[in-house]
Amino acid sequence: MTKKNVSKKTKKISKPSVFTQLTEFFKNRQTQTILGAFFVLFAAFLCIAFISFFFSWQDDQSILSEFSNKQLKAKNLLGKIGSKLSHIFIYNGFGLAAFILPFLIFLTGISFLLQKGIKSMVTKWNWGLFNMLWISIALGFVEKKYALLSGVVGFELNEYLRAFIGRTGLAIVLAFFLISYLVVRFKLTPEKIGEKLKKDEKLTNEGDLTSENIETNTIIEEEPIKEDKSEFKLSVENLQPTISNHSSIPKEEIKKEDEDDLLNIQKTEKVVAEENQVEIAIEKISEEKSVTENLSERLVKDFGEFDPTLELAQYRFPTFNLLKQYNDSISIDQEELEANKNQIVETLKNYKIGIAQIKATVGPTITLYEIVPEAGVRISKIKNLEDDIALSLSALGIRIIAPIPGKGTIGIEVPNKKATTVSMQSAITSKKFQESQMQLPLALGKTISNETFVVDLAKMPHLLMAGATGQGKSVGLNAILTSLLYRKHPAEVKFVLVDPKKVELTLFNKIERHYLAKLPDTDEAIITDTSKVVNTLNSLCIEMDNRYDLLKLAMVRNIKEYNAKFKARKLNPENGHQFLPYIVLVIDEFADLIMTAGKEVETPIARLAQLARAIGIHLIVATQRPSVNVITGIIKANFPARIAFRVTSKIDSRTILDAPGADQLIGRGDMLFSGGNDLIRIQCAFVDTPEVEKITDFIGSQRAYPEAYLLPEYVGEEGGTNLDIDIEDRDKLFNEAAEVIVTAQQGSASLLQRKLKLGYNRAGRLIDQLEAAGIVGPFEGSKARQVLVPDLIALEQLLENEKSK
Repeated sequence: MTKKNVSKKTKKISKPSVFTQLTEFFKNRQTQTILGAFFVLFAAFLCIAFISFFFSWQDDQSILSEFSNKQLKAKNLLGKIGSKLSHIFIYNGFGLAAFILPFLIFLTGISFLLQKGIKSMVTKWNWGLFNMLWISIALGFVEKKYALLSGVVGFELNEYLRAFIGRTGLAIVLAFFLISYLVVRFKLTPEKIGEKLKKDEKLTNEGDLTSENIETNTIIEEEPIKEDKSEFKLSVENLQPTISNHSSIPKEEIKKEDEDDLLNIQKTEKVVAEENQVEIAIEKISEEKSVTENLSERLVKDFGEFDPTLELAQYRFPTFNLLKQYNDSISIDQEELEANKNQIVETLKNYKIGIAQIKATVGPTITLYEIVPEAGVRISKIKNLEDDIALSLSALGIRIIAPIPGKGTIGIEVPNKKATTVSMQSAITSKKFQESQMQLPLALGKTISNETFVVDLAKMPHLLMAGATGQGKSVGLNAILTSLLYRKHPAEVKFVLVDPKKVELTLFNKIERHYLAKLPDTDEAIITDTSKVVNTLNSLCIEMDNRYDLLKLAMVRNIKEYNAKFKARKLNPENGHQFLPYIVLVIDEFADLIMTAGKEVETPIARLAQLARAIGIHLIVATQRPSVNVITGIIKANFPARIAFRVTSKIDSRTILDAPGADQLIGRGDMLFSGGNDLIRIQCAFVDTPEVEKITDFIGSQRAYPEAYLLPEYVGEEGGTNLDIDIEDRDKLFNEAAEVIVTAQQGSASLLQRKLKLGYNRAGRLIDQLEAAGIVGPFEGSKARQVLVPDLIALEQLLENEKSK
């Protein structure tokens, strides 16, 4: 890849498109407010100009032809601009229908100001323009003398349509479009019109009936009811008429009259009862308001999600120009390819192996020749010719892949005579790395097909690197650390660096307060002493247990879910919850630790490898000597992802990868990556020491945290009371612990754990120091130790006497 291509890719990644910029500009609330105000005022401007036009259009006709003449003045209220716009939209446009235009502009401005109905404005504009056209044609249909009302558009369209369909046909067309508009716009159908008429008729009949009833009731009230002439008596209990004996009147007439009179009397009594009834004021009881959002949602709404990078909000990631650019474009030598192809074909032909097809893929350091043998050729026969092909090609590191996984071909990897250096700059600036959504992306280098190889450390979950001296392990570690520095904020990842060589990782001391984690009360963050390595590994085990406790309280399964829940403010920091950064443990020379510490190192590493994946602690272990006593079965079982640089024997290759092939590599960063079943050959990206120094200087010069990320304190079992007698070797919390013990008159380590919030090991060490100082008695089994100092005054005298000695 050339420099120009790299720069072009970088620009494409960093610069958003013009359409995206315009979209973001119009989505801005300030922009929408300005547009809304402009549209509302412009609508008022047009409306005033249009109204003034009908009173001054004849006088302003002469001004239009001499628009630039400053001596001539228009009679339109809004001057020449108003006269010109009115002439365009009314006279030359749609006539009286042009008033719809400022109405639509006014609605658009209101929508932008209130941020309501913006999406429906397109529909409103469509119907508005349709109405303008229809009204203009309809006004032009009336008479020619009203041409000003229809405008030139309506007048000309009338003349055009009349020439083809006549005046009657035009009337029919206008009626059709009017009916279509009412049906589509207002969903008007014959059924709805019929229902509306029936409803109006029903209301009219009910009104007439009510008026008749009121007149009837009035008559009844005016005419007094005489007891001796009434045809019936009203029963108070059941309101049923009692028929009196009148033989002269037919029964049917009596029944009908009784029913009518009873109905009138009931209505009269109802009116009287309504007049005498006292109205009751019913107080409306408002229901309690229910909370629609919980506390975490309200906090997110008020303050937004928790941002772990806020403390270092001004932190800037390293720039690409800190990395050196090499001429990393692959040069294809046609003569070399043709010569290698002929040698491969000839060698296989000597052993009576025919080739049906051959294809070459040129990579940075090797070229892959994919061959398809003829039918009937055994694959094992070609596999056994590895040394013969290497002899015929006079090349080091011939590797045969038989067959290539996922393809029906056999691969022969042949080193290029002129290797190409893969720069870290090309791997970091690649689109694949920059746009990856991985938790811990690592840009390791480039494959045979010249593609940047990016993997996620969080999914590996641990990485084992091995290879002979000088084959590229340290460069590979620097490439891994550089990848994380270019993608992860200091709040998101922390490094625990173990360097028994004492010189490989010293450059990263400059970013101690940004990215490194260390034990409390230690001077250097990069660990070089073997005894401190043991304490650090055990401290990481304590950190792992503490994190699992937090995951248990939060009821989540892994660190990703936990941090997402914490960012959403669903976890209370007062309960001990905090944002958990990823922790990457890097050990540069593991064999040296095994030789000096043995089981003390292997046990915590095996425990971390088995359990630490879910809580975000990942291990990267590198070693020069991949023997079985260094890379034991327990370690290999928990390191599924492995990188093998060149080794000296097939046994070492099988120890690392469980497969041969690493002994056929050519060195100088040539490596095999095993993420499961497949082996991928990669040319490791080269990052030199000056490049790492520039990156660490760039990061170290920025504002940092007050101190490095502190791991939990771990105190080993070594040490006894003989050293504790010396005052200088006592714990910093010795005086506070003594006061707690004397005040409570109880000498137990659990009391110090609760009161001073210490770990068990440190609390036990303090008890031993208190025993050596004569404050508590000796160990008495399950009982608490006896406190030998009665009160705080005696304690002060005891401590002062020790100082005077």
